[in-house]
Amino acid sequence: MTEFGLIEYVAKLFGDVERQEWEAIGDDCTVLPIGGGEVLVMTTDMLQEDVHFLRSATSARELGRKSLAVNLSDVAAMGVKPVATLLSIALPQDLTDEWAKEFLEGFHSLAKEHSVALVGGDTTSSRAGVSINVVAIGRGEAQRVKRRSAAQVGDVIYVAGELGVSALGLRDIFSGDVESDFAAQHRNPRPQVEEGVWLGARQEVHAMMDLSDGLASDLCHILKLSNCGAEIDVDAIPAVQGDVEAAVCGGEDYKLLFTVEESSAEAFERDFQLKFQYPVYRIGRVVASAEPTIQWFKDGDNITPSWRGFSHF
Repeated sequence: MTEFGLIEYVAKLFGDVERQEWEAIGDDCTVLPIGGGEVLVMTTDMLQEDVHFLRSATSARELGRKSLAVNLSDVAAMGVKPVATLLSIALPQDLTDEWAKEFLEGFHSLAKEHSVALVGGDTTSSRAGVSINVVAIGRGEAQRVKRRSAAQVGDVIYVAGELGVSALGLRDIFSGDVESDFAAQHRNPRPQVEEGVWLGARQEVHAMMDLSDGLASDLCHILKLSNCGAEIDVDAIPAVQGDVEAAVCGGEDYKLLFTVEESSAEAFERDFQLKFQYPVYRIGRVVASAEPTIQWFKDGDNITPSWRGFSHF
């Protein structure tokens, strides 16, 4: 069973269980109305040693920050502000008290930066490496929540930053160059929290998610839930060092991917640049399609590369 096959099976299996107003599986976070026009959003992510990180190439402080960062990124992708988190961690016997303290100090440093409270969790021992699970909770106005299912035909597709940095960093780590700038950025992703909250307030922004498994994979989630397709200009993709395959297939960039109403695109670009002092990148457009597929164009010609995003299974 593939990763997404398993998720679809879970969604089907639990379809007969009352959700108590929580939204169904499908977005970066689930959503719960809490009255007064507000909602809570909630997400969870796991990090497993030797799958998501190498302890030999990652400091405890970096791992603490990253374990929170990847969850804050999901909340940001919903267009609301993160407010609280829960942390569960399983530690093997060979870890020192100092390692655990440094991990928590790293987690705390990012939590303090974004005023995110740690309100619970669990600890246990592990016989097979470090395992980390984080739950992140956000709160905001219901009308500001952005969903993957909201893309409209004609929308412009954007990414909020360069892509491929994390993939190149992982490549450096595997080659033994753990001190490279790319490796450091791979270990220290920056969740676009401020950008996500700002985008949530913009009515011209329709669908949104964060890039965790690569553009080739993640964009298809938006297309599937929005019942449309996409045309992507390969030359417009902000690929670091011109490595388009790393930008499209590499995971863990945690940049925001979103669609904007075409008539508002130019003004939106100016406003974003003014607000954040860096540009958003227009990479394509949403098109009518019976299948949630991406058409790739280079120099105006339709190409058929065998690009795929990261898969856990």
